[in-house]
Amino acid sequence: MTTERERSANPPTISEVAAAAGVGRATAARTLGGYGYVSPELRERVLAAADRIGYRANALARSMSTGITHTLGVIVADIGNPFFAGVVRGISDASRERGFDTIVLSTHESLSEEIAAMNVLIDKRVDGVVVASAAVDRADVAHLSAAIEHGIPVVLIDREVSHLDLDAVVIDNREAAREAVESLIQVGHTRIGFVWGPTTEERPRTRRELLAAASKNLWTDAERLRGYLDALDDAGIPFDPELVMVGAKTEDHASRDVARMLTLPERATAIFCTETDAMTGTLRALRAARMSYPDDVSLIGFDDSSWAAVMDPPLTMIAQPMSELGETAASTLLALIDGKLTSRSRHTLETRLIARASVSAPQSR
Repeated sequence: MTTERERSANPPTISEVAAAAGVGRATAARTLGGYGYVSPELRERVLAAADRIGYRANALARSMSTGITHTLGVIVADIGNPFFAGVVRGISDASRERGFDTIVLSTHESLSEEIAAMNVLIDKRVDGVVVASAAVDRADVAHLSAAIEHGIPVVLIDREVSHLDLDAVVIDNREAAREAVESLIQVGHTRIGFVWGPTTEERPRTRRELLAAASKNLWTDAERLRGYLDALDDAGIPFDPELVMVGAKTEDHASRDVARMLTLPERATAIFCTETDAMTGTLRALRAARMSYPDDVSLIGFDDSSWAAVMDPPLTMIAQPMSELGETAASTLLALIDGKLTSRSRHTLETRLIARASVSAPQSR
């Protein structure tokens, strides 16, 4: 039998829920808005009445009365990247357990798109933001400061940002890179290519110039380069600028620069790839040169994923705890929203070097 309410085009109101539950409007509003104290007995009556008459909370109206939208913003470089997809999954899972929805925006590593994304989230009055920021210089952080000035806490993920003291959830990129390159050195490699390096067009000729150029790029890139140099130093291997890729961070450019490294008088016998696209570009270069791994060139990459394990031979990779990074970032952000954190926190999670079959001793020539 169809009730008068079901025939009505207007949705139920809080007042109607209150009448159906036999409570005051204020009690119904507190229960349905998720704020203030309501006894368990009355809360159960209100929720049962709301379900019975088909009441659905108006999220916008609730946020205007409580100041809370139960929504988190997430800004990442590329949601299509398996690493960021895993991170977002972790954020979403952890926030859902607390009753928070997530809005995810992708920036393609563009600072202007990141700024636009932050403005969208500020306008939507999200309760907090997790961001993998492309900011490098002091002038790049105004949008992050603006969010904080609007009362929106911000947690950095994957990379830190200079000139701004924010909570961060990262890995030890420098140590992860050092360990990977050290494993190549241990089997006899001394001509180890680094893909990819600074975006400068002119190739740095000295270590100082190289690190200065890297400091103008993302924090993660610079840290991984430092780890590469640490491993060479520890083994007493001279740094060769010809073995560090510079220029555009694209798969095509990686392929061209690796091809160049493979034709040097003392060619690269191993390549350390710091991103997924760097690895795919390297694999293309090897195929074009009719070389194979690990017989001709040993390979190690960053960001392990299922495709790396099914390659033939399977690739040795550094595995990041993607989901745990996201979960930790969400937990940190929710603690900030709840006012439970009074000092800055920096969470550094561990990586694993997963040895498979893409590394062997260099061929004697």
